[in-house]
Amino acid sequence: MTYQVLGDTIALRLQIGEEIITSITAVCEKEHITAGTISGLGAADHAVVGLYRVGEKKYFPTELDRDMEITSLIGNISQMDGKVYLHIHATFADDTGRVFGGHLNEATISATAEIFLRRLDGTIGRRHDASIGLNLMDV
Repeated sequence: MTYQVLGDTIALRLQIGEEIITSITAVCEKEHITAGTISGLGAADHAVVGLYRVGEKKYFPTELDRDMEITSLIGNISQMDGKVYLHIHATFADDTGRVFGGHLNEATISATAEIFLRRLDGTIGRRHDASIGLNLMDV
Protein backbone atom coordinates (compact mmCIF):
# COMPACT_ATOMS: atom_id res chain seq x y z
CA MET A 1 0.00 0.00 0.00
CA THR A 2 1.20 3.45 -0.87
CA TYR A 3 -0.52 6.78 -0.43
CA GLN A 4 -0.05 10.50 -0.79
CA VAL A 5 -1.73 13.30 1.15
CA LEU A 6 -3.00 16.07 -1.15
CA GLY A 7 -4.68 18.73 0.97
CA ASP A 8 -7.89 17.24 2.37
CA THR A 9 -7.63 14.20 0.06
CA ILE A 10 -5.54 11.05 0.27
CA ALA A 11 -4.71 9.15 -2.93
CA LEU A 12 -4.28 5.50 -1.94
CA ARG A 13 -3.02 2.64 -4.12
CA LEU A 14 -3.40 -0.95 -2.97
CA GLN A 15 -1.30 -3.83 -4.25
CA ILE A 16 -1.89 -7.51 -4.97
CA GLY A 17 -3.13 -9.42 -1.93
CA GLU A 18 -4.05 -6.39 0.17
CA GLU A 19 -7.49 -6.19 1.75
CA ILE A 20 -9.51 -3.02 1.16
CA ILE A 21 -11.16 -2.45 4.55
CA THR A 22 -8.02 -3.28 6.54
CA SER A 23 -5.95 -0.94 4.36
CA ILE A 24 -8.36 2.02 4.48
CA THR A 25 -8.76 1.61 8.24
CA ALA A 26 -4.97 1.69 8.71
CA VAL A 27 -4.65 4.93 6.72
CA CYS A 28 -7.54 6.55 8.64
CA GLU A 29 -5.91 5.62 11.95
CA LYS A 30 -2.46 6.85 10.89
CA GLU A 31 -3.80 10.12 9.42
CA HIS A 32 -6.37 10.67 12.22
CA ILE A 33 -9.37 10.80 9.87
CA THR A 34 -12.60 10.89 11.91
CA ALA A 35 -15.00 11.86 9.11
CA GLY A 36 -14.73 11.50 5.36
CA THR A 37 -15.79 10.01 2.07
CA ILE A 38 -14.41 7.08 0.08
CA SER A 39 -14.39 6.45 -3.67
CA GLY A 40 -12.41 4.06 -5.79
CA LEU A 41 -12.03 1.33 -8.38
CA GLY A 42 -9.67 -1.52 -9.17
CA ALA A 43 -9.55 -5.30 -9.44
CA ALA A 44 -10.21 -8.07 -6.92
CA ASP A 45 -10.25 -11.86 -6.87
CA HIS A 46 -12.16 -12.28 -3.61
CA ALA A 47 -14.97 -10.28 -2.04
CA VAL A 48 -17.79 -10.66 0.44
CA VAL A 49 -20.77 -8.35 -0.02
CA GLY A 50 -23.93 -8.30 2.02
CA LEU A 51 -27.59 -7.48 1.71
CA TYR A 52 -29.28 -6.23 4.89
CA ARG A 53 -32.78 -7.46 5.63
CA VAL A 54 -34.39 -5.03 8.06
CA GLY A 55 -37.12 -7.46 9.12
CA GLU A 56 -34.50 -9.98 10.23
CA LYS A 57 -31.99 -7.35 11.40
CA LYS A 58 -29.04 -9.08 9.79
CA TYR A 59 -26.82 -9.13 6.73
CA PHE A 60 -26.90 -12.00 4.29
CA PRO A 61 -23.42 -12.36 2.75
CA THR A 62 -22.48 -13.40 -0.77
CA GLU A 63 -18.91 -14.61 -1.28
CA LEU A 64 -17.33 -13.95 -4.67
CA ASP A 65 -14.16 -15.83 -5.68
CA ARG A 66 -13.23 -15.01 -9.27
CA ASP A 67 -11.42 -12.35 -11.26
CA MET A 68 -13.46 -9.15 -11.04
CA GLU A 69 -13.23 -5.47 -11.81
CA ILE A 70 -14.21 -3.19 -8.95
CA THR A 71 -16.52 -0.94 -10.95
CA SER A 72 -17.49 1.22 -7.99
CA LEU A 73 -16.35 1.63 -4.42
CA ILE A 74 -18.16 4.30 -2.42
CA GLY A 75 -18.59 4.95 1.26
CA ASN A 76 -17.98 7.04 4.32
CA ILE A 77 -15.66 7.27 7.30
CA SER A 78 -16.93 7.88 10.82
CA GLN A 79 -16.21 6.88 14.42
CA MET A 80 -17.91 4.46 16.78
CA ASP A 81 -16.72 3.91 20.34
CA GLY A 82 -13.57 5.89 19.54
CA LYS A 83 -12.56 3.69 16.59
CA VAL A 84 -12.61 4.11 12.81
CA TYR A 85 -15.93 2.93 11.37
CA LEU A 86 -16.16 2.41 7.61
CA HIS A 87 -19.43 2.03 5.72
CA ILE A 88 -18.64 0.97 2.15
CA HIS A 89 -20.70 -0.35 -0.74
CA ALA A 90 -19.09 -1.89 -3.81
CA THR A 91 -19.95 -3.34 -7.19
CA PHE A 92 -17.89 -5.99 -8.96
CA ALA A 93 -18.11 -7.17 -12.59
CA ASP A 94 -16.87 -10.56 -13.79
CA ASP A 95 -15.63 -11.61 -17.24
CA THR A 96 -19.18 -12.18 -18.50
CA GLY A 97 -20.30 -8.68 -17.54
CA ARG A 98 -22.40 -9.83 -14.60
CA VAL A 99 -22.39 -7.31 -11.76
CA PHE A 100 -22.57 -8.12 -8.07
CA GLY A 101 -22.73 -5.63 -5.25
CA GLY A 102 -23.79 -4.64 -1.79
CA HIS A 103 -22.38 -3.71 1.58
CA LEU A 104 -18.65 -4.50 1.49
CA ASN A 105 -17.45 -6.88 4.21
CA GLU A 106 -14.08 -7.68 2.64
CA ALA A 107 -12.24 -7.66 -0.68
CA THR A 108 -8.76 -8.79 -1.70
CA ILE A 109 -6.92 -6.98 -4.49
CA SER A 110 -5.85 -9.04 -7.52
CA ALA A 111 -4.00 -6.32 -9.46
CA THR A 112 -4.45 -2.85 -7.96
CA ALA A 113 -6.99 -0.51 -6.43
CA GLU A 114 -7.01 3.26 -6.71
CA ILE A 115 -8.90 4.86 -3.86
CA PHE A 116 -9.47 8.44 -2.77
CA LEU A 117 -10.23 9.33 0.84
CA ARG A 118 -11.54 12.84 1.40
CA ARG A 119 -11.17 14.16 4.92
CA LEU A 120 -14.05 16.22 6.33
CA ASP A 121 -13.57 18.68 9.17
CA GLY A 122 -14.80 17.42 12.53
CA THR A 123 -15.96 14.02 13.67
CA ILE A 124 -19.03 12.02 12.72
CA GLY A 125 -20.07 9.46 15.31
CA ARG A 126 -22.31 6.41 15.10
CA ARG A 127 -24.91 4.98 17.41
CA HIS A 128 -26.76 1.69 17.34
CA ASP A 129 -30.45 1.92 16.42
CA ALA A 130 -32.13 -1.14 17.91
CA SER A 131 -35.33 -0.62 15.92
CA ILE A 132 -33.58 -1.48 12.65
CA GLY A 133 -30.44 -3.15 14.00
CA LEU A 134 -27.90 -0.86 12.34
CA ASN A 135 -25.20 1.55 13.47
CA LEU A 136 -26.43 4.90 12.14
CA MET A 137 -24.58 8.18 11.68
CA ASP A 138 -25.23 10.40 14.68
CA VAL A 139 -25.80 13.72 12.88
